[in-house]
Amino acid sequence: MNFRAPLLLSGLLLITSGAAEAKPHAIDPDKAPIVSIDRFSAKAAHLQLRTAGNGIPGPNKPVDFDKGPFVTTGLSPTTGKPVRYYNFDVQGVTPAPVYVLYRKGEEKPVANQLDIIDGLPGDKSYNDFRQIYKVIVPTDYLANSFTDAAQIRKSGYEVEKTNNLRNMPIVPDKSVAHDRLNGESAELQRAWYKGKIAKYFTFSEAPLSVAGSDVPVSPIYVTFNINPDQPKGGPGSGFRTETNSLQTHNVPATLPGGEGYSPLWSVNVYDNGDWPKVSNLDTAQNAKLLGPGVATVNCPIVFIAP
Repeated sequence: MNFRAPLLLSGLLLITSGAAEAKPHAIDPDKAPIVSIDRFSAKAAHLQLRTAGNGIPGPNKPVDFDKGPFVTTGLSPTTGKPVRYYNFDVQGVTPAPVYVLYRKGEEKPVANQLDIIDGLPGDKSYNDFRQIYKVIVPTDYLANSFTDAAQIRKSGYEVEKTNNLRNMPIVPDKSVAHDRLNGESAELQRAWYKGKIAKYFTFSEAPLSVAGSDVPVSPIYVTFNINPDQPKGGPGSGFRTETNSLQTHNVPATLPGGEGYSPLWSVNVYDNGDWPKVSNLDTAQNAKLLGPGVATVNCPIVFIAP
């Protein structure tokens, strides 16, 4: 009996079967599972760490970022009029990657392809700020064939690191943050993470690019109800506000559209004894400084009073 032909055929089937399995196939994002997100766990949070009594939402629960402690009203550095910004907690200066796919020879990203990320809140390498990496895929690439950063790394396709940054906080599904500047959409966006859907907000109030290899920072001057060097002082005591108002005397040094603006703020804490005198950047810089550059926080400005 000739066993050679069946063995050859069996080997051929194994080879072709493996090749077919290795080739990615398009995935419908609408049918993909949504990844669970917790921004307020001990691994992810700093200033917004969940406790039993502070009312911060539980793991993967929708977050209303339009309510405290996630939104703050400060003062314009120039006019002293109100400005409003979201609080997305401490973020580092090293951006995480976001992969954007382009077919070879084309100038626009692959239509309907979701961008791809490789980290979530709580991961050591996570950052709301992401540096854009362009991935050059073949002309016959099917949108959403790649749904995992590991596929990109294994593909051998050309990857081009750009200088462009995005501010895209990953949040639980159905979270809301309605305010934006310049008519930008406030809808939740979608990205791929290991074959699942991650939901995120975008904040594009001003173009943002790396400074060297880091996310650029801009100063902000803040003060608390109790100074940090006092018992129960600092962030836990809350920002000092005007009577029966949410108006703080926190002053960002720059605004969207102005030179040097960045939503990643380097926090400078001034003495709350000087709070009545602070009404703009000049007066904030003249206040007694208790702690320069104590943290870098993601606080995109979303409203500027005319």
